[in-house]
Amino acid sequence: MENASKALIIAGAILLAILIITLGIFIFQQASEVTRDSSISDVEIIQFNEKFTSHEGENVRGSEVNSLLSTIVQNNVANQDDTSKQVQINVTSSNWNGTKPTSTTAPTSTANTGRAQTGKTYKVVCTTDTSTGYVTTVTISDPGAGSAT
Repeated sequence: MENASKALIIAGAILLAILIITLGIFIFQQASEVTRDSSISDVEIIQFNEKFTSHEGENVRGSEVNSLLSTIVQNNVANQDDTSKQVQINVTSSNWNGTKPTSTTAPTSTANTGRAQTGKTYKVVCTTDTSTGYVTTVTISDPGAGSAT
């Protein structure tokens, strides 16, 4: 009888050890998935933002600004169902052809953006959303604008 009771205690300890090991593996796998998902998300955000931040600067040529406008419109058309990826344009420059877009809507046609003058330079600033990390607004102004001391 003593041997049977010791055998049951040993069997219970083995089952408990297997349960603890299985639980540890499960928790490890869950943590690995979270880390993998967040790093993929970070890479996606960097790739998304790079389309716009590569044009950022103090003396950006008008032709490059027009290229940026086309990129923004293409992005907004491609992401019409995802408002977190919509990019708005805010133009405060005095050197602008056509209607100046304001940051109230995300344009889906170049007819709504006007055009930068190709012989001029502009200051381009990208603003990101703190919660998503995505660029949400691109502000185009005259060089030196907003840098008063």
